[in-house]
Amino acid sequence: MITADIIIIGGGIAGMSAAYFLAKKGKKVIVLEREDQPGYHSTGRSAALYSETYGPKIIRKMSTASKAFFLSPPDGFTSHPILTPRGVIVTAMPGEEAKFDELLTEGRANGANVIALSPEQIAELVPIVKPELLIGGALETDAMDIDVHALHWGFIAQFKKMGGTIVTRADVTGIEKTGVEWQVTIGNGDVFKGTVVVNAAGAWADEIAKQAQIKPLGLTPKRRTAVMIDLPAGMNADHWHMVSSIDEGLYFKPDAGRLLVSPADATPTIPQDAQPEELDIAITIDRLVTATTLTVNRPGESWAGLRSFFADGDPVSGFDPDHGGFYWLAGQGGYGIQTAPAMGEYAACMICGEDVPAAMQKLGVTQAALSPTRLSLS
Repeated sequence: MITADIIIIGGGIAGMSAAYFLAKKGKKVIVLEREDQPGYHSTGRSAALYSETYGPKIIRKMSTASKAFFLSPPDGFTSHPILTPRGVIVTAMPGEEAKFDELLTEGRANGANVIALSPEQIAELVPIVKPELLIGGALETDAMDIDVHALHWGFIAQFKKMGGTIVTRADVTGIEKTGVEWQVTIGNGDVFKGTVVVNAAGAWADEIAKQAQIKPLGLTPKRRTAVMIDLPAGMNADHWHMVSSIDEGLYFKPDAGRLLVSPADATPTIPQDAQPEELDIAITIDRLVTATTLTVNRPGESWAGLRSFFADGDPVSGFDPDHGGFYWLAGQGGYGIQTAPAMGEYAACMICGEDVPAAMQKLGVTQAALSPTRLSLS
């Protein structure tokens, strides 16, 4: 029997950010990760852009709340910056005027630096774009690339430095509550005991709940595809902004001299090691050549990841209303990287019985917005 204050199931960005902040509060934490190393699934397959205008309202608030950590991480957290300048242009086509106006208004209201661009200005910044297809675009100048590896492994390294434990190849086979404590059994027979279990299992969060005899919250994993595309000889895209269509049907950004392209697909699936489908790769290329002047003779490597959503599209971070000590930390829907510092700190505060951090309160973050209760009552 291995004991701790808190057992976290899942070593992706959600679990490790929470583990880091809990360890900072002096808690003994054990993280159980089913794969050979943390971050194999969604965390390691993210396009990794930091944007204060991207995602639902609560996500945008938590992204803003994470900015200070990204820009000034704790001493020793990483040897190089987590964020690097990129900028993102969201393009709009005829018929999308209302969405475009809303994007500009809400982005500026949230404090982001958003500039309206004409189609011609977009083409000057990203010359492969076809301006004749567009009515304009919105440039978020402060959007930045995120070094996911530096962020994730920064949390891991600092967590271990504070005495935290990560157990890999720890496939959970049983969860039960005895008195006020939880017991979690893994495949090799080892048993871990703690007063709090944090369900940060990503696409498998509902499956973990079922093992604990807890009603699932209705999490739906959705597959997203990414494809690498070579650029024509002599074309340098390093200085280009990321480009995303306002209907979220396509995005692309420079990546090591090539383009990372996605159709922003969201195909419901089962929890699994997601793989790209040939049809999705074909759709990706078709949308890219339609929106740009590029031709694609042969796509490069491709991959897929899972983005998990609850019915209302917002994440959950809170104790199960019917089972004390079981904490849900799931459903971040592909926004988990850009919100990781705030979501991790928030979860640690809730688990320790504290208030919502003051900086988040100022942004309008409430317990009700993230509580699993909102789903159980719907």
